[in-house]
Amino acid sequence: MTMISRRDFLRTSSGALAPAVLFAAPASNVKLACQTNAWAINPQDFNSLLTVLHKLKELGYAGFETGFRNVQGQFERAADARKQLAATGLQFFGSHIFLEQYDPQTQIAPLSLVQKVADGIAQLGAQRLILSGGGVVKDGKLDAEALQRKVVGLHAAGKHCRALGLRLAYHNHGPEFAQAGLEIEALYRQTDPALVDFLTDCGWAFRAKMNVPEFFAKHQRRMIGLHLRDFKGDEQVPLGQGDFPVRELAAAIQRAKWTGWVLNEEERLSGEKPGEKAVAPARQTLKQVFGK
Repeated sequence: MTMISRRDFLRTSSGALAPAVLFAAPASNVKLACQTNAWAINPQDFNSLLTVLHKLKELGYAGFETGFRNVQGQFERAADARKQLAATGLQFFGSHIFLEQYDPQTQIAPLSLVQKVADGIAQLGAQRLILSGGGVVKDGKLDAEALQRKVVGLHAAGKHCRALGLRLAYHNHGPEFAQAGLEIEALYRQTDPALVDFLTDCGWAFRAKMNVPEFFAKHQRRMIGLHLRDFKGDEQVPLGQGDFPVRELAAAIQRAKWTGWVLNEEERLSGEKPGEKAVAPARQTLKQVFGK
C-alpha cells in the first residue's frame, strides 16, 4: 500500500456551503468534548497531555479524545495514570488510532495493535476505541472484496473491545465520502450495530459537499459522536467563523433528541497547532449553538 503523510492525507478533498448562523435553539442533551490535537503534545511527557486536559476543563468541556500515542506510554502504570486523568474532571471519551499505513487486508490498524491499545486504554478509563482506515473506493467504484475484508476487521476489533467493556467507533476522513459517500453508506449497511458505532467527522463530510444535517438525520442512531470543524473556503478556521452549517446541524440534533457527544476538532491541514487561540472561540460557538 502506498504510504502517505498525515498532512497529504488531510488534503484529499475540498468544498464549501453557505455561511452558518451561530444561534439555534439549545440542543441541551448533547455532551461536549474536544480532540486534543489542536495542541503539540509530547507523547513522552504525560504532563503535557494533562496540562491540555486541565485547560479543556477550564473552557467548560465535559470530555476529551486523544491520539493513542499520547497515552500508550502509560499502559505500564495504568492505575496511577487513570487517577491523574480522572483528576482533570473530564470523561475520557476515547483514544484514536490514526496511521499513515494500514493493514493491507483490512484497511484499518493491524488487529495486534488494536488489541494492545484497547487493553491499555480500558485500564485508563476510556469509553471507546476509535479507528480510522484507508479507503476502499477505487477508480470511482466500491471494491466489494476490500470492503468485506474491512468489515471483518472492524467486527474483530469490535468484539475485542466489547469484551473489555469498550465500544468501537469508526472515524471517517475524506475517502469514505468520495462518490457521494459510497463507502460510508456501505459501512453503515454492512457493519453490525452491536459491534461498530460511528464517530462522524462532519468537516470531511462537509468538504466532500455532503449535506451534513441530512446525513446526520439519516444515520444518527449509529453515531456515538460528531467531530465539528469549520472552513472558510479551503482554510480551516475556528468553529463558527466559516461556512460549516453548525446551526442547521444543531437543529437536526434537537429534532432527533440525540444525546451523543459533540467534539470540537481544531486540527489544521497545515500542521499548525493553534491550541487555545482556536479552541476558546470554538467553545464559545458551541455555547451559543447548543446552550451549554
